[in-house]
Amino acid sequence: MLLRPYAIILCMKYVYILQSCEFPDRHYVGVTGDLKARLAKHNAGEVPHTSKYAPWLVKTYIGFSDEAQAQAFEKYLKSGSGRAFAKKRL
Repeated sequence: MLLRPYAIILCMKYVYILQSCEFPDRHYVGVTGDLKARLAKHNAGEVPHTSKYAPWLVKTYIGFSDEAQAQAFEKYLKSGSGRAFAKKRL
């Protein structure tokens, strides 16, 4: 069975790094299937952890076709070595 290109896009999971516009040293790492909608929620103050540092912009995002890999990468980026990696490479 062949997948249509739009079917693949709908199944993607995105690990993203946000940067606060007003507090540039503040970053947030998350995972979502709809990056545009998730950013809107962050900027609308609907996410308690990020509401006080809004507005946010997307600094980096990486798409994964496998949800488990996306979650594992998000977890890594939230670790000490992952934060150092992101700061240096992303």
